[in-house]
Amino acid sequence: MTVQDIITQKITDRLDPIHLEVRNESRLHNVPPGSESHFKVTIVSDRFAGKPPLARHRLLNETLAAELAGPVHALSLYTMTPDEWEAKGGQVPRSPPCLGGSKG
Repeated sequence: MTVQDIITQKITDRLDPIHLEVRNESRLHNVPPGSESHFKVTIVSDRFAGKPPLARHRLLNETLAAELAGPVHALSLYTMTPDEWEAKGGQVPRSPPCLGGSKG
């Protein structure tokens, strides 16, 4: 099972998302080919209702504690309620280019 699969499963089990996208963006960074160290997670869940962004992120950090202590170096989180997701047109910002080193 890949790190991406584990992240997806843990989030699904804990938060019952309406929408979940887990993207391995490691290839955009100065890491060896095939790495699973940089992820962008977009999650829409009713369980975020009434929770500020910091509480949402803490919930995900707790859920993925083992991965964050191990192979995951960076985790970009977009956490929304269904109403927030709809208001954003079902979109999240594109990831910025990596500034952490040379690929050359």
